Amino acid sequence: MARVVVEVMPKPEILDPQGKAISGGMSRLGFTDFGEVRQGKRFELEIDGEVTEEVLAQAREAAEKLLSNPVIENVVAVRAVEEA
Repeated sequence: MARVVVEVMPKPEILDPQGKAISGGMSRLGFTDFGEVRQGKRFELEIDGEVTEEVLAQAREAAEKLLSNPVIENVVAVRAVEEA
């Protein structure tokens, strides 16, 4: 089976309280080399058959219409991934 990955992130101007909480936790645990943290979402869509341009276009459309909230989020990636 093939797989398409969709990644969604909050828009830069949107506050990210989860990212801030993660950043604070990293600092408390001694991971001090990192700056701002932003938390997004990753969706893995399994495909029966081959990932074609048509399948990727459908995944992009689903990402824009269903998997993201376009008011506060950007779809940053829609790509096929190789099975290990």
